[in-house]
Amino acid sequence: MAEFLTANDKRTHYCGTLRKENIGENVTVFGWVQRRRDLGGLIFVDLRDRTGIIQLAFDDNTDKAVFEKASSLRSEFVVMAEGKVRVRSSINTEIPTGEIEIEVDVLKILGEAETPPFEIINDSNANEE
Repeated sequence: MAEFLTANDKRTHYCGTLRKENIGENVTVFGWVQRRRDLGGLIFVDLRDRTGIIQLAFDDNTDKAVFEKASSLRSEFVVMAEGKVRVRSSINTEIPTGEIEIEVDVLKILGEAETPPFEIINDSNANEE
């Protein structure tokens, strides 16, 4: 079920613009769920917008209601996530945001989507011709 935004729900950064210089900052991002990885007590979500991908992290410090909402996410859901930028435990050198992740405090599902019949790939190096 989609949630509504309030006047305070404003984007502070685009997903692909966050870097290690933002560690410790509280940020709000909007985007599409690219992929969700559920490791039991840990959930990682790759959130995509027009600038790139950022990893959202949900763990044992996450509020139970937020964690349950994260476990319901599927590919191409539209969400708003608010939280603190922190160092990633497993650095990914293949993406510009690979050194950081967002420890999510607030998660809103703005739109649900049917599972697409094919995987949507975000390749910023692809030729657009």
